[in-house]
Parts: sequence; structure tokens; C-alpha cells
Amino acid sequence: MDELERAKRPTSKLAGPYGHPFHPVLVAVPIGAWVASVVFDLVALISTDEASGFAEGAYWLIGIGIIGALLAAVFGLMDLLAIPRGTKVFRTDLTHMTLNLTVVALFVISFAVRAAQGYEEASVAGFVLSLIAIAILSASGWLGGQLAYHYGVRVAAESTQREGYH
Repeated sequence: MDELERAKRPTSKLAGPYGHPFHPVLVAVPIGAWVASVVFDLVALISTDEASGFAEGAYWLIGIGIIGALLAAVFGLMDLLAIPRGTKVFRTDLTHMTLNLTVVALFVISFAVRAAQGYEEASVAGFVLSLIAIAILSASGWLGGQLAYHYGVRVAAESTQREGYH
């Protein structure tokens, strides 16, 4: 089995079956939670009436995103371990992972800032941290797309894909 074929195979059954990795499925949880938290922050910050429910919602969405991201990271690491070291795709994946860990750290800081000042109140500092994190997350997501759609990491081989076109 060559390096490309090895990168398409799971390192463990826990990583997901061939052609169906779990990491891309799991990242929907933190991405959705964090994007929703930014929307909740916007409502809490611009609302003239009592919007503490939205500020508190943003806080808990960030917490849910952190937990989801840590779970997704475990499965992403399993996929990374299938990639041959010293290759362009490995370096791309390391950058993807580093950006994602930076995003998680920023959301952990945002969560802590909100907890310290009272999560029932809108937090400008927390909102700014979230916006920075979402911008970095967008860049990391683009790299994740490169890994799957350009380099074919954990994607079924083209011979398998061709079966669907007969």
C-alpha cells in the first residue's frame, strides 16, 4: 500500500470506516455552536431591552463548542496519524490543527472572560475574542477542505468513487 492509499485508510475503527471519517461530522457541533454564539452576542449587544438571555445563551453555546471541538480534535488527530510525515499534506494538516487549537484557546479565554464578568451580561471583550476566533476558524476550515477535497485525506480512492458513476 503506497503513502496515498495509507492516508485514505483509518488508523483505527474509532476514526470511522473507510471513506467515512468521523472528524468532518463532529466539527459541525463546535462550528454551529460558535457561529450561533456570535449571533446571540450581536442580539445581546444591540438590543435595547432585556437581552441577558442571549448573553447567557452565547456563553453556553461557547461551552458546548469547546466540548465538541475537543471531541472532534481526537478524531482529527487519528486522521493526522495516517498521513506520511514530511509531506506537504502533513504540513497542511499540522497548520490546520494549530489553527484549530488556537481557536479553541480563544474560545476558552472568551468563556473565562464571560464567567468572570457575569455571563448574564453582554461582553464586548468576549464578542471580540469570538470574532477573532471565527476568522481563524474560517482559515482552518479552508485548510480542512484542502485536506479532504484537494489532497483526498480519508476520502475513498477514485476507483471506489467511480463505482457510483456506473
